[in-house]
Amino acid sequence: MSHDHLQVRIGLLADHPGVLPHLQQLFEAEWPDYYSTGGPGDAARDLAAYCGRDALPVGVVALLDGEVVGIAALKAASIDAYPQFTPWAAAGLVAPQWRGRGIGAQLILALEAQAMRLGHGAIYAGTATAGSLMRRLGWEYLDTTPQHGVQVAVFRKRL
Repeated sequence: MSHDHLQVRIGLLADHPGVLPHLQQLFEAEWPDYYSTGGPGDAARDLAAYCGRDALPVGVVALLDGEVVGIAALKAASIDAYPQFTPWAAAGLVAPQWRGRGIGAQLILALEAQAMRLGHGAIYAGTATAGSLMRRLGWEYLDTTPQHGVQVAVFRKRL
């Protein structure tokens, strides 16, 4: 399998509303405890909220040959322990068959660009799984805190 740089296009979710049903399926498969029937989350509602353009939240999607292969969102609040921090890189998800190919990094860089475009001087993230990626992209580790029963590392990137 080739690990050449994939020709992934990153766009605003607002410009690609047709991908929302597919993203809803990805969210429900990735986070079943939160988004499945009876869980506290509503994937369709969250994704619809990420269709902002000039105010938070703003979603970005990774497209490969017209197929959505990843998403991330910039939102006002994320980690309960840090209500004073904003905005947050959140809802980062790359479809399982496309992981490990740099798409997550491209999505994070796109969120950094959106945060700058909206006038923010820093961006924050909480992750239980992508700490090494965040460090590679120049993010600064701040703390580890529990969130929804999981230990989450909190990072900051000054823009």
